[in-house]
Amino acid sequence: MGRTVKPIKTPRSESEEDRRFVSALARGLDVLRCFQNSDGWLPNQEIARRTNLPKATVSRLTYTLTTLGYLEHSPEREMYALGLPVLGLGFRVLSHFELGRIVRPFMQALADEAQAAVSLAVRSGGWVVYVTHCRSGAPLTLGLDVGARLSLATSAIGRAVLFSLDDSTSEKALASLRAEAPLEWEQGQVGLQQARESYARQGVVLSLPGADIGAAAVTLDPGDGRERFGLNCGGPASMMTPQRLAQIAPRLLDTAARMERAIRSEN
Repeated sequence: MGRTVKPIKTPRSESEEDRRFVSALARGLDVLRCFQNSDGWLPNQEIARRTNLPKATVSRLTYTLTTLGYLEHSPEREMYALGLPVLGLGFRVLSHFELGRIVRPFMQALADEAQAAVSLAVRSGGWVVYVTHCRSGAPLTLGLDVGARLSLATSAIGRAVLFSLDDSTSEKALASLRAEAPLEWEQGQVGLQQARESYARQGVVLSLPGADIGAAAVTLDPGDGRERFGLNCGGPASMMTPQRLAQIAPRLLDTAARMERAIRSEN
């Protein structure tokens, strides 16, 4: 099953006190969320460990999710894998992501100019998730693609989104990350204040010196009340040096501004 995955811990104590909160549904979603990109099949015991749910509860949930098609069951191994309907839900969300159609030409133009990769991301708890991605024709570009998940604390694009949030939302997002991935949270403390000051001063966050990936990140406001999106441009650190990123940053800010105008004109 690869590397050990820490149990997911989704803070929701306040929500659970609301009569409208359906605990059984939340637990079922926890089961689906515990599967990682590198996972194939998981037994109930591992799912129970990752979700912190009793094994008997997990058995009922996996049976229900299998019946509905959201999990596949291997009787020989007594293990479960995500079913195609889960992928279908994700693809339906992406297919209705109209923003992608509007911004891709701007992103591709920047990727070609910078000979790098350009990505747009939205926040999900303590993470950001790529929803649109463009690559240049350069032989060395980032391997990440749509659906990739990066932490708010350690990635340049995550930090840019983090610093755009109000204090209350920012604290909750970091608390969620700390509960789910304490190592990511701890590593994210390095250079956090410097990055915050850079975002406040210039609207840009750069990746940490010494990182494998060199990236510059900004945010853009869709203008419809949603949180700001993250936009980054990056590649291997050997190509995206601090000097190169400093040159790209103004172009990235200009691209974000033009994307905002295009989105708002469509709306």
